[in-house]
Amino acid sequence: MANELRPCPCATGDRFDYEVCGQEVQVEHIKAYVCKPSGKSDKAVVVIHDIFGWQLPNTRYIADLLTANGYIAICPDFFVGKEFDDWLKTRDARKINKEADAVWKYLKEQCGRKKLGVIGFCWDGIAIRHLMMTYPQLKAGVSLYGLIKDSDDVSNLLNPTFFIFAEKDELIPLGQVTLLEQKLKQNCKVDYEVKIYPEQTHGFVHRKREDINPQDKPCIEEGRKDMINWLNKYI
Repeated sequence: MANELRPCPCATGDRFDYEVCGQEVQVEHIKAYVCKPSGKSDKAVVVIHDIFGWQLPNTRYIADLLTANGYIAICPDFFVGKEFDDWLKTRDARKINKEADAVWKYLKEQCGRKKLGVIGFCWDGIAIRHLMMTYPQLKAGVSLYGLIKDSDDVSNLLNPTFFIFAEKDELIPLGQVTLLEQKLKQNCKVDYEVKIYPEQTHGFVHRKREDINPQDKPCIEEGRKDMINWLNKYI
């Protein structure tokens, strides 16, 4: 979804058919998928799903990947039970504070979370930047091929943020990425990085399977590794 005024869904990509490691829980008024590492951890990452919802196996795979690297991972239903098109009629990606507050509280009280980060995909471009400009307790954020708005005031980012983009993204032109970089360079007061992965298309980190796309395997693995390294650096 690259145009907020005329949203259009992007392709689902390769389905990740595997057995998830976590469980579904109720977090106040929303449902969520939670996965916890076998050892003790006080580090948590909130995974903001893309337009296909919090139940997408691909998104849960990323949550499980984070858990394999020592993080409590939670993917909450920020659509609050609605389908994407219905959700858009009454909500936008900035109006998630009620849900975010519930998730922060759950992670602290039920999971012993002390350090917190966020990552997200696609439509979350606005959501991630909103959260990173609103909640100082967030230690780091990663936005993967997220929607860009010309009006975004990225100078107000409160914590380090990593932006992942694809060179051949059919939904997010490189011109928009260049403008984002210019704004960050001029105004942003915290650490940030913008990285464009060559020859890749929208959704490559979480919608492409390496066995189906062997030519893209190096970039898929690099994107996931870069995401984890950024979180490890600041959380």
